[in-house]
Amino acid sequence: MVFWEEHVSDETMGTYAPVVVYWLYSGFYQLLLPLENYRLHTRKEESEKNVVSLSDVIKGVLVQQLAQVVVAQALFMMTREVSSSGSIVQPVQQTLPIQILQIIIAMLVMDTWQYFVHRYMHQNKFLYRHIHSQHHRLVVTYAIGALYNHPLEGLLLDTVGGAISFLVSGMTARTAVIFFCFATIKTVDDHCGLWLPGNIFHMIFQNNTAYHDVHHQLQGTKYNYSQPFFPIWDILLGTHMPYSLVKRPEGGFEARLMKD
Repeated sequence: MVFWEEHVSDETMGTYAPVVVYWLYSGFYQLLLPLENYRLHTRKEESEKNVVSLSDVIKGVLVQQLAQVVVAQALFMMTREVSSSGSIVQPVQQTLPIQILQIIIAMLVMDTWQYFVHRYMHQNKFLYRHIHSQHHRLVVTYAIGALYNHPLEGLLLDTVGGAISFLVSGMTARTAVIFFCFATIKTVDDHCGLWLPGNIFHMIFQNNTAYHDVHHQLQGTKYNYSQPFFPIWDILLGTHMPYSLVKRPEGGFEARLMKD
């Protein structure tokens, strides 16, 4: 039994928990942004390079999350099992090793979907100009802007990618709560713009905050498409751009691009 079982269904948690986690986690990072000694870009760079206001970013994220909630509800309704009497049949929860395997499969599926869709949106000039360029209005990324996209991109890249990962992995709604919340946290972390000591994501994942920051730099837009977990496809298909993390004299860090 999990702590929410007596009060909230797994499907409701799978739908709304990632939204709540997004705002809590990104809000925490926004409070830390004044810490200049840990920023990948200065506040001056943020104000000069970004071409969208914080209020517009928040509105854009809310639009994407609305679509995310609608699709999640529909997905859970279509995949639930209903008895002959019309009641919902609760699926048998898999053992912990099986759940871990399902989450790993979902991570790989999501990475694969997002890499190829993301890369195509850069290669197709029409899609980049009219859709994906909206995300790149944030040259200097920050946590709340992690899901700032054109609504069509948000639906296709993140929401549909999540749905496919859920279906292919065969996970239950309860396991999906863990997976979608983890994916949300990882995506926010990748866009937070901070290189904090002891960040476990920076220790475990090569695809991290600095890795994705390279992609948002002008010289790196054709590299480091992989998100949100592993750089596998970048490495295999020649779009991997390594970086060196250099401490700036005035404080903070800079991810400098290096050629393979």
